[in-house]
Formats: sequence, C-alpha cells, structure tokens
Amino acid sequence: MSRTSKSPRKVALEALAVARESLIAYSSRFSRKDFTQHQLFACLVLKKFFKTDYRGIVEILRDCPDLATTIGLKKVPHFTTLQKASDRLLSQSSASQLLDATIHRTLGDRPHIALAALDSTGLECGQVSPYFVRRRSREKGLWQTTSYTCFPKLELGVDCSTHLIVAMVTSLGPHPDTDRFRLLLFNLLRRVSTETVLADAGYDSEANHVFAREGCRVRSVIPAEHGRPFLDPTQLPRGRWRRLMKRYRDLRYGQRWQVETVVSMIKRRLGHTLHARSENRRNSEMRLMVLTHNVMICFLQAEGFYRAGRESLFVTPHSRATRSLRKSALARINSSANSKGSGVFGQFKDSRPL
Repeated sequence: MSRTSKSPRKVALEALAVARESLIAYSSRFSRKDFTQHQLFACLVLKKFFKTDYRGIVEILRDCPDLATTIGLKKVPHFTTLQKASDRLLSQSSASQLLDATIHRTLGDRPHIALAALDSTGLECGQVSPYFVRRRSREKGLWQTTSYTCFPKLELGVDCSTHLIVAMVTSLGPHPDTDRFRLLLFNLLRRVSTETVLADAGYDSEANHVFAREGCRVRSVIPAEHGRPFLDPTQLPRGRWRRLMKRYRDLRYGQRWQVETVVSMIKRRLGHTLHARSENRRNSEMRLMVLTHNVMICFLQAEGFYRAGRESLFVTPHSRATRSLRKSALARINSSANSKGSGVFGQFKDSRPL
C-alpha cells in the first residue's frame, strides 16, 4: 500500500510549490492582490485534505494561524473568495496545467513510465443514507435497490509504480468504458510516454487495440471478454489483437490492481461524496481530488520517504544489475506459471508478452 503525507503543513507547502510552477501570481493586473493564486490553490487543497467546505477551511485557518503563515497569508480569505477561485483554478485548462506540474515534480522533465493502468469509478453526489434509499420504494413491501440514475464519473490513468495519477477525465455517468478508452489514452500520452497500458474487460474492443498498438505504438493488455458467449470453448474472437488476448497471457496484467488501489486511496482519504450541486462544479471537485492526491504523494517523493513500488519488477531503473535481476525474476515467474498452466485470462498456450 502506498503512503501519502498526513501533514497539512507539508501538503500546503507542496501545493504552493506546484501552483508556482504552473500558474501566474495574479489572474489580472487590476486585482486587489490580497492573495496570490498560489495561496488560494493551497487553501483549496487543504479544504479537500480536511474534507470540509469553504466555510470550514476558513475557520480552520483562523484557528491555526501557523498553518496560514506557512502559505504566506497575511489574512484569512473570505469563503466566497475561495469559491470564486475554485471556478477559475479548477477549470479544465488550469487543472491540466496543475496536473502537469505534479507529474514533472515527481517523474522529471521527460516523464516515462513502463506500466500504466486505466480504470473509472463512480462517486456519490449526496449525503442520503443507503437505508433511507432502500426504504423509499413506492411499492409496499418492495425495497428500492438503486439510489440514482446519473452519477459523477471519474476516469483515471495511473502510474503502476508510484500510484501517481497521470491522466484524468471527468464526466457524468453511467456510460460504457469502451468508448472512453481513446480519450483517456490520449490524455495519458500527452503527459507521459509509456510502453504498456493495462485495462479491464470494460475497455475490451478491437478498435481500442488498433488505436493503441498501431496508432500510438503502445502495447495494450485488455482481457477479451466482450461479445456473445462462444458455444465452442476453443473458438477464438475474430479480431487479431483480441485473438491474441485470448490465446496468450501477459504476466504484467497482474499489476492492473494498482489503479484499484489509487481509487481506494482517494475514497478513503479524501471521501467518496461530492458536495457540489451543478455538473460543472462536481467536475471541478473531482479534479481537486485528483490534484490533492498527487500533491500528497509528490511531497513524499521529493523527500525520499516514498518507497512503494520503487522495487517494482517492471519499473526499476535500467542499470546492469537491475536488468539481470529482472531477467532472472521473470524467468522464475514464467517457469512457475507454465508449470501451473493457469494464466491471467484463463487457460493459455503461452506466456509471451503480447
């Protein structure tokens, strides 16, 4: 399990540094210049860090003057100032710049990752009790099992080594993941270069494999599970890449659970409920969750405390000793997997990388 910083002071300092690398100090030369955009972004990150609202973070800053002094505040901003700043700083363009800054501070100026994993998750948009939802069925004696028809949906691309989010897409669900693969992969490749992309069966499509492998030169590993069940167990899908997914197994697919870990980290540490009412502000709040998660990881990476995934089999630095160690480890894994005869997607004939 990865570690995230639990210190509000350190998180505020890292948020301030991230904002200074990607945003100008003031949005307009005619502004009052009471607060910089860097300080306001740090306040927004602290708001999500403490899982409170705008009025709540204002009271926390008033009760903790040392925390306000840490980010250089001479006075505590009004809660409406933070609300207006969130509309400006968490727009799609500004949030994209802030996300780029967190990636560069963690992975360097030319970020490259060996394994990337894609997944999506739904978030709640209210504080209604699940028991109340089940009880409010209109038919007597019948419990309602669904609480809503639409929900905020967060789609993520994650570095399997550092649990850093390198791509995000916010939308309104539900909708199938198959049609979102290209958009999510494009957002990922715009920021980092990668060798392999892992995704679950929800993204299974021959067109997605063609886009990734032939269009982007990225190895895609997705279980071929979509379509009608085959009457003959030996029958293979028609598509070239989906047939390969069915015939061979790729041991790297076992690292796909890293994106599930990131989703769990966000929901446990930052909450799984959005307080915003409108769709635009819900999207902004989801972007703030992603940025806060990256800021909490960036500080530990910079200080050298972060150790999760650095000894990973596929993402360690390419030194001569590391390559020999990785080669011997892969040989042991392949021999044990072939002796058992079981693979990631079921029974396969070979374990060659696809």
